Amino acid sequence: MPPAAVVWFRNDLRLSDNPALVAAAAVGAVIPLYIYDESRLARRLGDASRWWLDKSLRRMAADLAALGAPLVLRRGRAGRVLNELLAETGASSVYWNRVYDTPSVLRDSSIKADLRSRGVGVHSFNGSLLIEPWAVRNKAGEPFRVFTPFWRAARAQIEEAEPFAVPKRLRRVEPTPRSEGLADWQLHPVGPDWSLGFHDWTPGESGAWSRLTAFLAGGAKGYVEARNSPALLGTSRLSPHLHFGEVSPRQVWAATIGAEVMGDIDQNQTDGFLRQLGWREFNHHLGYHFPKMEQEGFNSRFRDFPWRDDPAGVESWRRGRTGFPIVDAGMRELWSTGWMHNRVRMIAASFLTKDLMADWRIGESWFWNTLVDADLANNVSGWQWVAGVGADAAPYFRIFNPVLQGVKFDPQGSYVRHWLPELAGLPDRYIHEPWRAEQSILAEARVRLGVTYPAPIIDHAEARSRALAAYERSV
Repeated sequence: MPPAAVVWFRNDLRLSDNPALVAAAAVGAVIPLYIYDESRLARRLGDASRWWLDKSLRRMAADLAALGAPLVLRRGRAGRVLNELLAETGASSVYWNRVYDTPSVLRDSSIKADLRSRGVGVHSFNGSLLIEPWAVRNKAGEPFRVFTPFWRAARAQIEEAEPFAVPKRLRRVEPTPRSEGLADWQLHPVGPDWSLGFHDWTPGESGAWSRLTAFLAGGAKGYVEARNSPALLGTSRLSPHLHFGEVSPRQVWAATIGAEVMGDIDQNQTDGFLRQLGWREFNHHLGYHFPKMEQEGFNSRFRDFPWRDDPAGVESWRRGRTGFPIVDAGMRELWSTGWMHNRVRMIAASFLTKDLMADWRIGESWFWNTLVDADLANNVSGWQWVAGVGADAAPYFRIFNPVLQGVKFDPQGSYVRHWLPELAGLPDRYIHEPWRAEQSILAEARVRLGVTYPAPIIDHAEARSRALAAYERSV
């Protein structure tokens, strides 16, 4: 009987370009395993992420079964679950792809040391980044703190290797190990099922490839020009697929470069898109080297910043009831679909942290719970960047004007009208500042400020001055 190996899936829920799976399959029989162990996470999965995980695991289970090796689902502490499964099956080795948040690194190191001390083979691989966090350093040998020099150095080191193919067949062990039922984990929301608006998403490896293929055939051709327009399908929307590992960044990179080589996309567009993959790499680089970022701002000058306590303002922001249409449209898109356009994420985050001066951790926590692409490194870094407390050369005085941002990036108001139908009848001139419209115009559009749509909860000019003064006192 060939030796058996456990392949421990984590944020790599795919069969293609999965180095751990490929390596294990080349040796002998494979026991695919997913452990639902929230004790190992930096924090509990958000509700939208739990919804996605449920659908992604179902898809991968079907794909693995078709290859001959059923997915084993177990819940509990990872070390204990692995030891139990090794004892049950007689497997002699464990394979996994690395994850890089600090709690997972510490757990994996402990498990690896324990298993190896008992003669179990342990093999780990890079399956989720283009280049691992410790591989990129500045000339002084220190981690980079600014994106542009990081990306210049990282891109020069990226190896454009061919992604691994799916194993043609997986040998299974007999008898088949016991597996828990996914329904018992209750990942899908009930009472009420608020995920009904998530119908545009197709979690799983095939869904990821459909999304990537459609993007390269369409939006990628005009990516640089369209990516900041929330009313257009100008972005890839690959972020949740990348987070759950349904497609690897190496696959995205190879497919994008391939489209450029074939002449389907010009280099300016591919460079702009691949730069966004670079931001993902940079965020994971920061999270790995500066693990305290989850709890405190990267920039030590602002760790005692006087955030305001404004529960009513925060609740208005969460509900999309601030009276600033571009902000409210984004927050309603988020609640309805589990996703928000990146430009609007920045505008909404700026409003919360700069206009309301609410602690960035409040917004980060809300996004964590409601985004289907809630990636710890990306979410924390993004919020700190906008709040002016993160890794940025010139951070704090960047304060987005929600009206001007709306006019610039949604000039016809198409995005606002879609998510705020109560404002649909307003002329373009007033769609981003309805409070400036004459009463007759409001009446004709059936808009009653304070009734059908809220008046602004704050004066932006005054809020901007207040925020700048607070930041300058902290510098």
